[in-house]
Order: sequence, then C-alpha cells, then structure tokens
Amino acid sequence: MNIFRLAGDMTHLFSVLVLLLKIHTIKSCAGISLKTQELYTIVFATRYLDLFTDFISLYNTVMKLIFLGSSCSIVWYMRQHKIVRRSYDKDQDTFRHWFLVLPCLVLACLINEKFTFKEVMWTFSLYLEAVAILPQLVLLQRTRNIDNLTGQYVLLLGAYRGLYILNWIYRYFTEPHYIHWIPGRTTKSSSYQLEFFVYNSGDMQGCVGNRPLKD
Repeated sequence: MNIFRLAGDMTHLFSVLVLLLKIHTIKSCAGISLKTQELYTIVFATRYLDLFTDFISLYNTVMKLIFLGSSCSIVWYMRQHKIVRRSYDKDQDTFRHWFLVLPCLVLACLINEKFTFKEVMWTFSLYLEAVAILPQLVLLQRTRNIDNLTGQYVLLLGAYRGLYILNWIYRYFTEPHYIHWIPGRTTKSSSYQLEFFVYNSGDMQGCVGNRPLKD
C-alpha cells in the first residue's frame, strides 16, 4: 500500500466520522442528503460482496466493514431516529436518485472487465459512486447555507477522491501489471471536480469557498 492510498482511505474515514459526529452530538442531519447516503449504501453493499469470501488483509476487511456499517447507520439515523429525522429537509432533497441506479447497472452489464456477478456489481459500484454525490450537490445549491461539519464532510469527500487519483497514477507507473481501464474512475473524478466547483462557488451564500460558514 502506498502513501496516497493510505491517505485517501484515512480522509474517507474522517469524512464519515465528521458526518457521524454531526448526527450523534448535534442530533441533526440538516444539510445532508438522504438520497446520497442511500446511494453510498448501495455502492458499498455491491462493492464488498467478497467481504466474507475473499480475505485480503485485516486492514482491508476492517475498512470495508466500517464503510458499509457507517453508511447503513447514517441512513437509519436519518430515516428512523425520532430526533435526527426531524432535521431532515425532505422538501429540498427531492433529487430522483433511483433514476441513477438502473442506467449505472445497465452500463456495468455492457462495459466491464469480466462478465461475472461480482465483477459486474463491482463495476456498477464504481459507476454509481461517480454520480452518488449529485443529490448532495443539488441540496447544497438549493439551501445555499451549510454548517461547519457539513462543509468539512463535503470537502473531505473531495480530498479523498483527489488522493485516490494520485494513488492510481502512482500504481500505474510503479506496478507493471496494474492497468485498470474502468471508465467509471474518470467519471468519478469529473464528478468530484464538479463538487469542488460548487463547494467553492462564490454564488452560494454561506459556503466555505469564499465566505464564512453559517453556524
């Protein structure tokens, strides 16, 4: 494992911890898109189908369990917790996220490295993760104001993707047999470039790009 992969994993982990911190301490999910969190749950559930069949390392297994478990936990809190769910703004979070799932599944069936169930599901998870952030971006644009923890969560997600891009580049040049052609990675990178653009746009009042956050 190289430093970029480790830093990317840790940044991703911190983004999840920030979001859980917001939910547990403030008992609020204001500014967080349930639609995006549901898509991430599907992403991890379909990507980690090998969790109980293929052992790679203790680190790998633990990280998979953390990301899958935390995603399910966040969705549960936003849907079921009697206090947290009151702060969820479903009137603004109206992106029809289920319309993203079928096209990603069809694309995964058509464009994959090997037509097996696990491989298609893994490829599907890449495509879906590329667009899973869209409901969150739309919500930020509509509400225009985000608190500190929500802003940090979005920023850490973007940093996580940036570090993973460096990881892919590093592995491409240092590992002779490392050739991952999956176009979902390119799409995913573009999606997070859009995220940074929206996040730092001066047109969004209260966003952390050029103006102070709303506390």
